[in-house]
Amino acid sequence: ICVSQCPDRYLTFLAASASPASGELEYYREFCIPGFQATRKGPLEVLKDRECPSMLIPSTPLARRCFPAIQTKKGVIMVGNQTTFDDGHGHRRNVTELLEGAKKANVVLEARQLAMKIFEDYTVSWYWIIIGLIIAMVASLIFIVLLRFLAGIMIWVMIVMVILVLGYGIFHCYMEYARLKGESGSDLSLKDMGFHTDFRVYLHLRQTWLAFMIILCVVEAVVILLLIFLRKRILIAIALIKEAGRAVGHIMTSLFFPLVTFFLLCLCIAYWASTAVFLSTSNEAIYKVFNETACQFSGQNCNPETFNTSNVTKLCPDAQCLFAFYGGETAYHKYLIIFQFFNLFMFFWLANFVIALGQVTLAGAFASYYWAFRKPDDMPAFPLFSSFSRALRYHTGSLAFGSLILAIVQVIRVILEYLDHRLKAAESKFAKFLLGCLKCCFWCLEKFIKFLNRNAYIMIAIYGTNFCTSARNAFFLLMRNIIRVAVLDKVTDFLLFLGKLLIVGSVGILAFFFFTHRIKLVQDSAPSLNYYWVPILTVIVGSYLIANGFFSVYGMCVDTLFLCFCEDLERNDGSLERPYFMSPALSEILLKGHPEPPKI
Repeated sequence: ICVSQCPDRYLTFLAASASPASGELEYYREFCIPGFQATRKGPLEVLKDRECPSMLIPSTPLARRCFPAIQTKKGVIMVGNQTTFDDGHGHRRNVTELLEGAKKANVVLEARQLAMKIFEDYTVSWYWIIIGLIIAMVASLIFIVLLRFLAGIMIWVMIVMVILVLGYGIFHCYMEYARLKGESGSDLSLKDMGFHTDFRVYLHLRQTWLAFMIILCVVEAVVILLLIFLRKRILIAIALIKEAGRAVGHIMTSLFFPLVTFFLLCLCIAYWASTAVFLSTSNEAIYKVFNETACQFSGQNCNPETFNTSNVTKLCPDAQCLFAFYGGETAYHKYLIIFQFFNLFMFFWLANFVIALGQVTLAGAFASYYWAFRKPDDMPAFPLFSSFSRALRYHTGSLAFGSLILAIVQVIRVILEYLDHRLKAAESKFAKFLLGCLKCCFWCLEKFIKFLNRNAYIMIAIYGTNFCTSARNAFFLLMRNIIRVAVLDKVTDFLLFLGKLLIVGSVGILAFFFFTHRIKLVQDSAPSLNYYWVPILTVIVGSYLIANGFFSVYGMCVDTLFLCFCEDLERNDGSLERPYFMSPALSEILLKGHPEPPKI
């Protein structure tokens, strides 16, 4: 029943009916069904027909519901400033009997309080979060520009800085771990503490800082071992990054092209979300006949507005037309889940198409740089715009086909996850094992298709061939140069990942010191927060997305130049008749045993 306000007193319907002159019955009518008239029926008939609640309890509004107003005063549990209440049968009961019914409401209340505190933190720190994201964007842009001129120095400085940042994290965790030694309650385990909405509680446990320290030590050890084993290959990767820096330097607009992709992805998400909401809200309330005695109409649909005047009430006097569920029983409602899956499939297809469009556009722009014999004189006037227009005019079918294949695999993965969720209660170990194998196989298949599509789009940008031909040529070209793929491509990806890690880590540490009032110069400017980790995590996630946007351009440039380099080696031999298109600086590092390109 929808009411204007929650009840503020203890009252039973029998007591209110017994003294109508006191005005309590008029007050009680506010919580009955609309149009209720107390003079038509006796109290027992009203309660039997569920036209009014049998009892009112002092309540408070929460999530558009009325819950008992439970409070504690000096250790005594009270509801509406009383410790007992009349149950309507002449007995006084203790309010603690209401606690069992309010336990689930407490979970909702705690979640609501947590959400409100997080919202309060955002309201007082949003402009500082924006400043942190601007710092991350400026740092990423400066880092990309410096890579063009100081790639070698920047890479080694970046490696050292990542090691130092991780080292400081280990040192800080150890100091906090040592500081908490001997403090009461600090030796409790995370399991014993359980879940608390105030996450600062966990920072007072030694086990929390020990876990952080172990994780950072493992990451530090992995980074150092990789650097030791890949030290020679890093020099080759630096040369490729330098060449990518020159290409990006000649096509600076490419750094901001991910904004176009992001905007188009937002449109895809908006289309999917709005369609999903429309489908979900296209249901209707279903009412069915319920009765306590045998009735031929039991379980049939009914209309509550006309039910009292129908033949059902005459043949089955105790029958009631009650709400059963929210949905529908038409063919449309039965297959609504299929429409939702189709909507999800279309979202995957459109999103993959937008990403593919961005990849082929960047690949075409950077390929025009590589295949220009006199760089940058032989490049188009607007390489990025030219590549984008070519992709839309000639390659939409290839991009749509490649996106379709990937979308099908992704939808199959979603269906497998849905089946896994529905079959959790199944006792068949073979079914669980088979489902786990299928999920693993399709995960690997999705990763392989993404890798193959990315290189196929590069070949499409270079030659303009269809998707299948480009995918086949790219795959065999990479297989013929599998050692170079492992040496250059993956090492370069690792170095670019360290660059993202450096920017995110630096901005995250700056945000940590600022929001925890540890920077004395701006200590008074930092806002007071309920949870300082809320803006810190927001800045870290936002910084990663910004850095990933800039470095994704660099990664696409490196992959395009690498594939062009492999194609250049197979098509040309460095002679005057068939000279290499690579720059002299790149050939000095990458060509081992091949003749130098001619100087023209």
